[in-house]
Parts: sequence; structure tokens; C-alpha cells
Amino acid sequence: MARTSLEQWAVLAAVVDEDGFGQAAEALNKSQSAVSYAVARLQESLGIDLLEVDGRKAVLTAHGKTLLKRARPLIRDLETLERLAQSLKQGWEPELKLVVDVAFPRQSLLDIIAELQQRCPNTELQVSDAVLSGAEEAISENRADVVVTSHLPPDYLGAPLLTVDFVGVAYPGHPLFALDRPLTSNDLVRYVQVVVRDSGIKNPRDEGWLGAERRCTVSSMEASLATVMAGLGYAWLPEHMTFEPIRQGRLRVLPLEMGTSRPVSLHLVLVQPETAGPAARVAVEIFQRRRPVTATP
Repeated sequence: MARTSLEQWAVLAAVVDEDGFGQAAEALNKSQSAVSYAVARLQESLGIDLLEVDGRKAVLTAHGKTLLKRARPLIRDLETLERLAQSLKQGWEPELKLVVDVAFPRQSLLDIIAELQQRCPNTELQVSDAVLSGAEEAISENRADVVVTSHLPPDYLGAPLLTVDFVGVAYPGHPLFALDRPLTSNDLVRYVQVVVRDSGIKNPRDEGWLGAERRCTVSSMEASLATVMAGLGYAWLPEHMTFEPIRQGRLRVLPLEMGTSRPVSLHLVLVQPETAGPAARVAVEIFQRRRPVTATP
């Protein structure tokens, strides 16, 4: 019989991932003493130290790193097995979690949600926007069933969905247009750039930020568009969001010397294909069938 349990290894993983015993206890909904006891029993059973104190933090020893790396796939397999049993018991999922990168065209997303509601009437939909690393975290932490992401985490497969072009834009009266010449990065850094806050927590990125001396950080693409049209900065926005404001004369494309547009490739990920229920598979089918041919109307 094994001298250790997967629960003990899962507790150790939580201590490492949550950066402490107290945080792990909160994440696992256990008392801190129960978490400490589980780790102590694990080390006692193995006869080696898995954690050591570094300053005020408990960090993995060399042996701990090696063993936890081997244990993580086992923990994931057990979680997958339990989810499969639950899925088989329930049939259609009672809940379907979608996380969609904000670059995905909004009207297309609404059409997809409408069809999902029709085809999966007994499944509650939870739809969340994601910016930059937020979608990756949703995949790697199993916080969603279907994800549209611009970056794939290691060890996950995704189907190419579409490419969205981001264009640099500003209000027509912005001082950058008064320069009356192709703009360089040195021109841009002198003015406020509007950026959308990364919705990820563990490894947030500043992708697309040019190092402007001042920036205005907002929480959504819609807020970024409104801020730019108010003349409060310039930004890179999905072309499908800027098409109509540019046609109406409320926005202008920045005359950049290079890099007027930036292509962003979006991928569709079924996070747990082994245990995915029928609603998740229907969602994948609808996303693939309803994907825009181009991001521009």
C-alpha cells in the first residue's frame, strides 16, 4: 500500500502555488493546522524534507521540486477522473464556463451565446472576458470549459479560430496628427497611451505597451475605445471595433512609419477534452462554425 496519499500531495502543491500555508488553507477551505499536518505527515512518510524555510517563506527543497513535478500529473488525473464521473452522472452539464479573449468580435460572441442557449436550455452559461494572460490562466487552472485565447499554455492544444488585426488609432484632433509625417515610436512615447489591464494575476503582461511616459489603464476594450474617442490618448484596438468610428470621422488611424496594424491570432481550447460534456462540445462546434471569416465587417 502507498504510504502517501494524493490529497497530501495536492495540499503540498497548494502550499507552493498559493505561496504559503495560510493562503493554501484558504484556497482548500481547510484550517491552517490541517494543511500543516498533511505536509508534515507527507514528509514523515517519505523520510525526506520537501520544504525548507527561506526567510519567511517555505520553499521546495531540491527533492521536493523533483517529487512534486512527478506528483502534479497524478493530481490532475485524479481531478479528471472525478470530473468524468460527475459528467457521466449528470449527462448535460448544469453549468458551462466560457472565457473569451476581448479581441473576439462581440457581435459574433453574442450570436454564439444565443445559439448555445437554444441548444443547451438546461445548462447555465457563465461567460467571462479575458485580457492577455487571463485566458491562459483560465486554461492552466481549469477555471473554464471552453476558452478563446491569444496564447496557448504549455501542454495544451488549441484550434486556430481567427486572426484579429489591431490598429493604432486616436481622436482626429490628437496632437500626433499635427506632426504631419509618419510617426515613430519616439513620437508615441511622449503622449498618453491607453492600455487594457491584464485580467491575469500570476503572470500579467504589458503586451502592446510602447513604454509611453504616461499611460491610462482601463478595464475593457469598450472603455479603451471611449477613452480614445474622448481625445484622452491613443491605443491599439481591434479593427472590427474601429471600423465604424473611423468611417464616421470620430477616429483616425495613426500614420505610423512601421507597424500600422498588429495581427493577433486567437485559438479555441477545449480545456478538458477527456471529460468534456455535450454542452462544451456543442460550444466548440458553434464557435468553429460561427467564427468570422475576417475580423472587419
